Amino acid sequence: MGQQLPGFTAVIERGPLRFFARTIGDLRPECHEIAAARAAGYPDLLVPPTYLFSLEMGRPDPYYALGVLGASLSAALHAGETFTYYRPCFAGDRLDFELGITGYTEKREGRLGLLERTASVTREGEPVAELVNVLAIRWDGAA
Repeated sequence: MGQQLPGFTAVIERGPLRFFARTIGDLRPECHEIAAARAAGYPDLLVPPTYLFSLEMGRPDPYYALGVLGASLSAALHAGETFTYYRPCFAGDRLDFELGITGYTEKREGRLGLLERTASVTREGEPVAELVNVLAIRWDGAA
């Protein structure tokens, strides 16, 4: 499909980062204690896996892609996600997210759509990660 979506910028804050790490059970000191992170050679608290997805969901209008297709949130179900990391992220990082619809297929005679969204994440112009999210959409009158 290849449709560009509105991008955004996010700054990783320590408080929400610690909360997220604790919530997912990531108790590594590098994710909670600045001294431990610096002792490990990091400039600040280390971002645990999947945190970038939570930043993406905090963007303005996180369901914009559904609107592009004319689908409602009640017709969508999370169907999968993958993360490709190029370098670690840390508290204080300012990240730019470029978003797009990178695929759409229909199954079951058009009653089920699979929407693939991709977020390319950069820090100061350098690639940090690529996030791919798949949503299943019911088209049986629930949309």
